[in-house]
Amino acid sequence: MVDKSVLDRIIKKNPGETEFHQAVTEVYNTIQPALEKHRKYRDEKIFERIAEPERQVMFRVPWLDDEGEIQVNRGFRVQFNSALGPYKGGLRFHPSVYLGIIKFLGFEQVFKNSLTGLPMGGSKGGSDFDPKGKSDKEVMRFCQSFMNEMFRHIGADTDVPAGDIGVGGREIGYLFGQYKKLVNRWDGVLTGKGLNWGGSLARTEATGYGLVYFLEEMLKVKKENIKGKTAISSGSGNVSIYTVEKIHQLGGKVVAVSDSGGYVYDKDGIDVNTLKDIKEVHRGRISDYIKKHPKAEYHEGSTKIWNLKADIALPNATQNEIDKKSAEILVKNGVIAVAEGANMPSTIEAIDVFHEAGVLFGPAKAANAGGVATSGLEMAQNSQRMSWSFEEVDARLKDIMKNIYEQSYKTSVEYGQKGNLVVGANIAGFTKVADSMIDQGLV
Repeated sequence: MVDKSVLDRIIKKNPGETEFHQAVTEVYNTIQPALEKHRKYRDEKIFERIAEPERQVMFRVPWLDDEGEIQVNRGFRVQFNSALGPYKGGLRFHPSVYLGIIKFLGFEQVFKNSLTGLPMGGSKGGSDFDPKGKSDKEVMRFCQSFMNEMFRHIGADTDVPAGDIGVGGREIGYLFGQYKKLVNRWDGVLTGKGLNWGGSLARTEATGYGLVYFLEEMLKVKKENIKGKTAISSGSGNVSIYTVEKIHQLGGKVVAVSDSGGYVYDKDGIDVNTLKDIKEVHRGRISDYIKKHPKAEYHEGSTKIWNLKADIALPNATQNEIDKKSAEILVKNGVIAVAEGANMPSTIEAIDVFHEAGVLFGPAKAANAGGVATSGLEMAQNSQRMSWSFEEVDARLKDIMKNIYEQSYKTSVEYGQKGNLVVGANIAGFTKVADSMIDQGLV
């Protein structure tokens, strides 16, 4: 029986943080079999302790725009749990960022990092700064100001940030340069670095490639594979680009991608080189795709992408992009598998629709763990002062994603929910952190 008072107390302590409430509720409800089997988790108040960050930092970020005007943004770093290792999690620069979003992302990161098998705790950070439309100089000045405060709270053995929405190679470079200047030290404090200065091969591709590796394992349950399948992938950033690339390498075809304005449908398959040119080189809009591919179609409204017919749906954009209605349309159109590349892109109601219809469902904390897994491999390379080949990193990534699937599936069976990877991933991630916290005492 679910003790609703635990959730009620957590939600009451964190008013208005709807994304955080959703993440906490989803995890708490699905780990009940573990809480019933292992009374020590309840006695030690493990869930309540995990749901309370070890540290929350919120700070002012003043910077000068190109007109010489002072702008002021807000910065965050929420360090959730360090039971398994140094805090690890991305930075998100987007106007929607507020404390509730950072907390939901950090909370999810704890379990995602646990599943990788690497020694990493969970954290997240960011700002309500919007890099879109800003010049390189404006982005640099903002990043330098942001790091002027954040450097106090991070370090190679303390907290290692990475990129997320709005934070790519450019932003990581500016952040790292300022950190190095402030501390007078070169260490692996940020991941996603340039290849010339400590970055890892395959890091750019990691989340998208890892998602597809996880999808491959999911499909094996139905004796299916990616070859010959059609897919839709929301978003058109890093995750979506390399999801498209890997799906095509394996003989599938992604027919649609999107951004915040709308989506492109190309029945012949999205041209990944055009996608890279638009998004990575020119930082343009997905509507530009039809300039090079006039037979493709552009439609306003990004969420309408889920009205398309496909075998596989890959939500790679942002949280809660698939609601119950969209899930029902996908099921009606014959989708057989959904794997989440974004963080919490499906509502709880949507997930219920997929499970009830027998659709294979890969939750984000398992399916999109390839990015942070490869960030962990970058940390290892930095510590050793070594650089591994693309093939070596990619092979390690594939092994990690296969292991995440296997432990999620095995745990779902162990707790009587065979094939429910939401339950399996949540319990597998939770129990490892919980046991470590008990070992380390009440701290």
